[in-house]
This record gives sequence, structure tokens and C-alpha cells, in this order.
Amino acid sequence: MHLLSFGFGSGLSPWAPGTCGTAVAVIIYLLLPSMSWPVYLGFILLTFLLGIWLCHRTALAVGIHDPGGIVWDEFVGLWITLFLVPDGWMWIVLGFFLFRLLDILKPWPVKWADTQVEGGLGIMLDDVLAGIMAALCIQALAVLLVVT
Repeated sequence: MHLLSFGFGSGLSPWAPGTCGTAVAVIIYLLLPSMSWPVYLGFILLTFLLGIWLCHRTALAVGIHDPGGIVWDEFVGLWITLFLVPDGWMWIVLGFFLFRLLDILKPWPVKWADTQVEGGLGIMLDDVLAGIMAALCIQALAVLLVVT
């Protein structure tokens, strides 16, 4: 359980554990089998629900509300960011950096979720919102590039 919460150890990095966790999430994304969008959406929903439980249990075990080493939330946030992403490395790299930027800067409502929602849901929700925001930005950019 804690192995997943800590992103297979990536969250234990002494340098930027969230970024290291997100990098591992990219690797896992690349290893995932091709899925239709409804199946991928189900995958995201299941990993989100699992994450609420995992993160809550690990935070209780560590005795800290939202330990920096928990990166399962980054995994799910990145996978949300890459939902329906166009094909190509450029989009994956853009998704990585955009998600990290939004997760670090925490614009509203990401900051609200980070400070106001407790437990496993609170740990997960700010990254889910950052992932949704990043995904919307990528989709808007993709549409703009296709239209022009």
C-alpha cells in the first residue's frame, strides 16, 4: 500500500519528489496498453478512488496530513492531464510541464482544495484539479493548432 502511495519509491527522492513522481507516472503512462477513452476514463476513476484510500492510510501511518513523499496523487493528476492528449512526444512533455506548473503554483481552485479538503480526498483533489486544468489547456491548444 505505501509502496504505491510513495510512487514505487519516487516520492522518497530528496530532490523534488513531486516532479520525480510525475516522471514515473509518465513512464507508467507510456507502458499502459492502448485504451478507448471510456476505458481510460474508468482507469482514471479507479486510480482516483484507490488514491483516496491509499493516501489517507499512508498519511495516517506517517502522522502527517499531506506528506511530500506521497506521489500517487501526482500519478493520477498526470494521467488526467494526458486524457485524450494528441499523439506525439511534444504533447506528453507539454502535459508533464503544464501539470507540474499548475501543481506547484496552485491557482484557484487547486489552492482551495489543497487547504480546505482533508484526508485522502484532500491529498488527491488538488492534483486532480491541476490535471483537469492542464488537460483543458492542452485540448484548447490542440484545437487552436488544428484550426490555424
